[in-house]
Amino acid sequence: MEERFSFLDPYGHRVASILTRPSSATDKVAVLCHGFLSSKSSSTNNTLTRMLIDQGIATFRFDFFGQAESEGPFDQITVTLAVEQAVTAIDLMQQRRFRRVALMGSSFGGLVSILTASQRTDLACLALKCPVVDFAEELRLEFGEAGMAQWKATDTIPDILGGSDRVKLHYAFYEDCLRRIAYEPARSITAPTVIVQGDQDEHVPLHQSRRLYEALRVKKHLEMLPGADHQFTKGRDFNRMTKVIADWLISYLTE
Repeated sequence: MEERFSFLDPYGHRVASILTRPSSATDKVAVLCHGFLSSKSSSTNNTLTRMLIDQGIATFRFDFFGQAESEGPFDQITVTLAVEQAVTAIDLMQQRRFRRVALMGSSFGGLVSILTASQRTDLACLALKCPVVDFAEELRLEFGEAGMAQWKATDTIPDILGGSDRVKLHYAFYEDCLRRIAYEPARSITAPTVIVQGDQDEHVPLHQSRRLYEALRVKKHLEMLPGADHQFTKGRDFNRMTKVIADWLISYLTE
């Protein structure tokens, strides 16, 4: 039972979304936040949706500003705007009478989810897949000093997914990231939290997840998968990652 529609964020931007419900009525939903340069229909989101639907749990997926089917030029996205969209998505699910709401985020969506969860006390749980905690640091490590200077001069970055063409992105994104580092906000999270990351992650530094884990003051679990990369490209790694996350979501949504 899949419903495709758009909602408006606080700035009036149209946000494309999919609400998938199980065949029987449910008041439980997981809001899924995709990664950078990804979409609501990522392989992780689609897989988790199938796993959760089988357990009588709905999912709500949406495209961040300027990505896939959502409105806006991608080069103007900021973490702050993405957080506003995630907050609106949760509020919308509550307006649709979902009594228990969980939040899950991948990579960039993980950063958004941490910052969103730090503002709320009404989430059943939080699940994070290789979350970025300090995106500014990751970008500096990824691009180097020369790459950062080129970004500032041209408002473009390399395609971090491996494409040959540079991607338009205002340098203001980096400046916003400097104000949205999530270690301290994480201390305010009240939802039980799981973190899953591969120990061969080539994008998100492992120390970010470890430091995040230490900052959390709730029931928590850190699952570091030996040999897994950022995309969990090996089938067994992807299966393990999605199982750990799904089990966490199911456990707290159905208790």
